[in-house]
Amino acid sequence: MRRYGKHTDEDDIRSRPNRRGNRPRTNIRPKHEDAAEGMVLTVDRGRLTCLVDGRTILAMKARELGRKAAVVGDQVALVGDLSGKKDTLARIVRIEERTSVLRRTADDDDPYERVVVANADQLAIVTALADPEPRPRLIDRCLVAAFDGGLEPLLVMTKSDLAPPDKLLELYGHLDIPYVVTSREELETGDAADRVREFLAGRVTAFVGHSGVGKTTLVNALVPKDRRRVTGHVNAVTGRGRHTTTSALALPLAGDDGGWVVDTPGVRSFGLAHIDPSRVIHAFPDLEPGTAGCPRACSHDEPDCALDAWVADGHADPARLYSLRRLLATRERTEGD
Repeated sequence: MRRYGKHTDEDDIRSRPNRRGNRPRTNIRPKHEDAAEGMVLTVDRGRLTCLVDGRTILAMKARELGRKAAVVGDQVALVGDLSGKKDTLARIVRIEERTSVLRRTADDDDPYERVVVANADQLAIVTALADPEPRPRLIDRCLVAAFDGGLEPLLVMTKSDLAPPDKLLELYGHLDIPYVVTSREELETGDAADRVREFLAGRVTAFVGHSGVGKTTLVNALVPKDRRRVTGHVNAVTGRGRHTTTSALALPLAGDDGGWVVDTPGVRSFGLAHIDPSRVIHAFPDLEPGTAGCPRACSHDEPDCALDAWVADGHADPARLYSLRRLLATRERTEGD
């Protein structure tokens, strides 16, 4: 079917402006130089809540961004209705370059890499000293992700009224990783929040931890104006907590020094499929100096590995070497699949 009549004139043909004359206009993306700057606070089913000039804005990702997704902590550029009024929707047209990224996969066999938080300065690894029992292997995995993503780690130990922190401090206390020990009573009085807050002032801190360790309870104590739903009970049979935080959320800390807390969903595993095995050693600063005597391309799990002598001489705890080798063995199995 002909679109135009038999006798057409140039004026009858609609032309589209084209800057270069060799590409369709739809491929020329606007620069949006007048876009407003904002920060992503949370993401829920394709809708992003952003903070723009002190106002909370609901936004969606512009089609021109393609598959690139914005996550909590991202600095973004927005256009459209920025009033923050009900039933308004802005568009995110640009995601600024990230200074740090906390990534994880569901497990070490999962190829899908998920960005949890962007632009965080610090990763607070929250672990209970009892109920549920501490999981050093999970802590080690979080440390690997923190060092690999450019975040400084902070170890927060909860429920010290149920068990002493001595065992964990033997493993991590000498690694120059800052730590805080809290009890349930201190959480209720606010003393624990005050001590943790000293490490958070002026920084963006992502909180991560096993379900049931008291992570969200601590966040609620730090940011009482924006309380999240209290965590569920720990299962007496499995020793696991129930997930009650279902999405990451950035919350502002009160005070002159400012700072942000990012509460993330509780984790039962922390996959590292996205991390090169050669970089895992960087998360073990007590073992890394011992690799100086290793043969070239040492896997750190072979007869000539110098780490065995390093640990035997008392430079590091044998449990740390075991943890390193367990991580590396898991990664090697993943690479071979």
